[in-house]
Amino acid sequence: MTVLGEGVNLICFVFPGQGSQREKMGEAWTDHPSWELVEEASQVANRDLGHLLLSADSAELSMTRNTQISTFLMSMIALDSIERLGISPQICAGHSLGEYSALVGAGAMTFDAAVKLVAERGEAMQLAAEENPGAMAAVLGASDESVLSLCDAAGEGVFIANYNSDGQTVVAGTIEAIDRLIALHKDFGIKRVIKIPVGGGFHTPLINSAQPRLKKALGATRFYDSDIPVISNVDAREHSKASEWPELLLEQLCSPVLWKQSMELLRKSSPKLVVEVGPGGVLTGLFKRSMPEVTALSVSKPEDLEFLIEQVADQGPLHEWATYHHGERFYSSERLVVADCAGVFSPDPELVKTGQGATILVGQRVGSIGSRDVRSPFSGKLQSMIAVEGERVTTGQPIAWLQSEEM
Repeated sequence: MTVLGEGVNLICFVFPGQGSQREKMGEAWTDHPSWELVEEASQVANRDLGHLLLSADSAELSMTRNTQISTFLMSMIALDSIERLGISPQICAGHSLGEYSALVGAGAMTFDAAVKLVAERGEAMQLAAEENPGAMAAVLGASDESVLSLCDAAGEGVFIANYNSDGQTVVAGTIEAIDRLIALHKDFGIKRVIKIPVGGGFHTPLINSAQPRLKKALGATRFYDSDIPVISNVDAREHSKASEWPELLLEQLCSPVLWKQSMELLRKSSPKLVVEVGPGGVLTGLFKRSMPEVTALSVSKPEDLEFLIEQVADQGPLHEWATYHHGERFYSSERLVVADCAGVFSPDPELVKTGQGATILVGQRVGSIGSRDVRSPFSGKLQSMIAVEGERVTTGQPIAWLQSEEM
């Protein structure tokens, strides 16, 4: 498939997987409009998902049936908050569980359908891990060849689960096999092996028993052809056809995650910005180490949105960062630009001159408060300037009213 990126400011959304969760990770979002997704997801899953995001301790969150749905939901909240700004990706990728989030981000699956599917996946994997207990460990500072040799020496029951980056590979297997591997690693010149606190040997044959339940759930899920490609964990290639995803997601369950290879594909696209959408920041770190020439940032809390807007505004031309795609959309059609500080407001003279119907782009200046520019976090058509020349405004006060253009 043709690699994207020629002549455009390519923005990529990447989504974290299991292991990025943390206690009270939803607290920062409770006052944000995107928090409304928690109630919707709770109704779909018939569970109190707000509890997982606000009150669950690390032990409860580490259970796979809880980890996956809570991490997915945090990514959806962050995705919704970004889409409310009018910013959309040109390509998506997700690490393991994050691939399901990426499919929603690309419009290949609806939010409600993904909630049901992720809940089923988490439950199936939880039961499989209880049936065949396993463990995972990160091998640091070693080549793929060295890790393969170490796995061979550890004997039966250990596999490579994630190719994360050069010098970071995750292995998984039975508890006994992982213990053997850890005991042997220095014999292969490998300095560090760190056990990962997860509840199973994921992306290995140890969870084969989860496949029938997941296959049934995938068969009941409607996928859509997407304008935005998603890079698959299974083959590190772009996919946009609905018919491909049931098989790819089923195979992904017990196959290694080719994340390093996925990043290499993205490098060929020369992205200007990589945005990790959801909790943690693990993927951002991998991109910064592997692709230092690319701006990588994480949106895991509302405060991160301002930095995202700054980066979008700095790169330009702005219209290329605010494209729309077909599929599930979260944001409303009407938006308000609000003051981010208090002071005397002056509208931008060009907008005053153009008046109603002026096209506003993400990051465009709509006026100033004192010496500080006020920039729109949204794209759309100007309906009216709410604040007028010389008006003293307060933080959070509406300044301009926009309406998004038709998709």
